[in-house]
Amino acid sequence: MERERVTLSAGEQRRVVVLNHLEKGAVTLGEAAGLLGISERQVKRLRAEYRQEGAAALVHGNRGRRPANSVDLELARRVLDLAQTTYQGFNRQHLTEMLAEWEGICLSRATVDRWLRTARVPAVRKRRPAKAHHRRDRMAQEGCLLQVDGSRHDWLEGRGPYLTLVGAIDDATGLVVGATFREQEDAQGYFQVLRQVLVSKGVPMALYSDRHGIFVKTKKGEPSLEEQLSGRRQLTQMGRLLGELQVELILARSPQAKGRIERLWGTLQDRLSSELRLQSAATMEMANQVLTRHLTRHNRQFAVLAQDPEPAWRQQPQHLDQLFCFKFHRVVALDHTVRFQGQVIDIPRARVEVQQRFDGSLRILHDGHCLATAQSQAVAGPLRLGSLTTSELPVPRPRPHRQKLPQRSTPWKPAPSHPWKAAWKQTG
Repeated sequence: MERERVTLSAGEQRRVVVLNHLEKGAVTLGEAAGLLGISERQVKRLRAEYRQEGAAALVHGNRGRRPANSVDLELARRVLDLAQTTYQGFNRQHLTEMLAEWEGICLSRATVDRWLRTARVPAVRKRRPAKAHHRRDRMAQEGCLLQVDGSRHDWLEGRGPYLTLVGAIDDATGLVVGATFREQEDAQGYFQVLRQVLVSKGVPMALYSDRHGIFVKTKKGEPSLEEQLSGRRQLTQMGRLLGELQVELILARSPQAKGRIERLWGTLQDRLSSELRLQSAATMEMANQVLTRHLTRHNRQFAVLAQDPEPAWRQQPQHLDQLFCFKFHRVVALDHTVRFQGQVIDIPRARVEVQQRFDGSLRILHDGHCLATAQSQAVAGPLRLGSLTTSELPVPRPRPHRQKLPQRSTPWKPAPSHPWKAAWKQTG
């Protein structure tokens, strides 16, 4: 069976020239094998086929045939269509994962990337060359150190308001142990994230954060009288909570110092934003639902094992509601009331602690015992934030008891030596 005429490649043309010289006797069999880089036995086989079929015998028999392991062209067209419609904006690796999870199309990243490059579909993100730098070694145990931060970003891409993603990542494993979307980076968001950590894992040993006013009081100027007497600045609400949980607070001096969570934001701003767009999330509530599902897959894919398999989490304390709230100190007035945000609450006279719960309720505690509860009359909206200020009302001194004098039956008259009478006599 004669082979079809095809154009010879440069290597095949070289074989024709060497075989022609071999047929003329210009080169020996060993020299021809050396020139072609093959064995003498292979040269004999090629010469026999060349004598029988000519130059077409030197063409590989699979040329022009479709590989047996090639992917269906219809599947390639479907992937290209999904990449430019449903999954538009997904990076190549994320697109490959979503095709396998949601569409049942299991392909390698290299195959998807080759198809997209052939179709001239531009990449979403350009990879920057890696910079040489020394990374800090991870902690040995899970729970030794949590890095916390907030990322202000257009997560909903114009479909809803700007949101801030507040999260915490374990330094030893890269596990995202807590995260939530908030309208702003506020103390209540960090309270919610830390509570997620306590419920799912336990109490960490230390917390690594930036120098935001939520963690450390940044008020300038002379310290107050109470701060001078105590020898330290007043704590913020977050500082008070960490103190009660016995969690060490470590403050970073640059974003690069907490690079693990900064790199997490880069990953989530790419992958999570794409999935929020895919689910058409337009509110903070919808975004938090997508976030919960995404973090499960994110941790399964990106988390690593700690060097020490024994975790360092401490046991979750009891009465979390008494810890995760805003606390303010007040002094009970003489009429057995406490004023808080314009509201008067009747309680026994004592130095108490006012707890403003996140459900809008107020609780008055004295020595750990709840004395009274009330429902806040403030309008709906975010809770008032700020440092743990001690606004004490001055306690009036009790007035001495005065003995009542007996009432006179006759009008009082001044004595003859009274100055009033002396002045009257001189005038007369």
